[in-house]
Amino acid sequence: MGGSPDRLFKPHNMNELTYKLTMQLRPRAALIAYSSEEERMETSYFLELREIDEKGGMGEACPVTYEFMNAITHKYTQTHASVPYGAVPQNMLYADVRMGSGRYVWFNLPQRRMMYFHESLQIENAEYNIPGVIYEVQSGHLNVYAYKGEQPPAPETELCQAPFFNVSGAEVCLGSAKVEMPTHITFLQLMECWERRFWLSEFSHLGNRGNPTRSNLVLVTKAARKAPFDMQELIPMNLKLKELL
Repeated sequence: MGGSPDRLFKPHNMNELTYKLTMQLRPRAALIAYSSEEERMETSYFLELREIDEKGGMGEACPVTYEFMNAITHKYTQTHASVPYGAVPQNMLYADVRMGSGRYVWFNLPQRRMMYFHESLQIENAEYNIPGVIYEVQSGHLNVYAYKGEQPPAPETELCQAPFFNVSGAEVCLGSAKVEMPTHITFLQLMECWERRFWLSEFSHLGNRGNPTRSNLVLVTKAARKAPFDMQELIPMNLKLKELL
């Protein structure tokens, strides 16, 4: 479950238009379509894929397979599935349902959660006390944050690094949990699916920014099995909730 070093969300101090104008993209591949021109015969089609190198040159062509097209359509369906509908849960803080730019932010109060760990961490699979968690979903990616306190967060609430493995800054590395997102989905189902993807994954490693708590995360986690989570272990991120909304 390795995370990408590139940030998957726009910086919170940059507006959407500036971000899109300054974001650098380069071509990776070209999909070329051929069709027959014989009027007496049923039109047939052929697709080929050519990789594009860093200098813009095209590589050798290879035929496009059904598996390749199925993978593309599956990914597109997941990213552009039908807009969530239904009652908006009380813990949903923000919802942008516009096609192609959907973004959702919600929270969980402090609670006990079942957690699963890779054997190398020597932490038992069990229920643990966790702080309040804020989830941010956009374009098929998940960010998580923690916050101090027992009550629902307010716009001025300070966000902290999530005290969990598999998280770099806020970016979550999702891997082992396979939870399919329904095509027609309510707001509640969307939240539940993303939470299951996170909590049913096997926690296995520290993120690329190192330990997310003031003390060793293994010891912090083990201590939270029987005792309330120690809020003093949370590290502020110089970010407030209102900057996500």
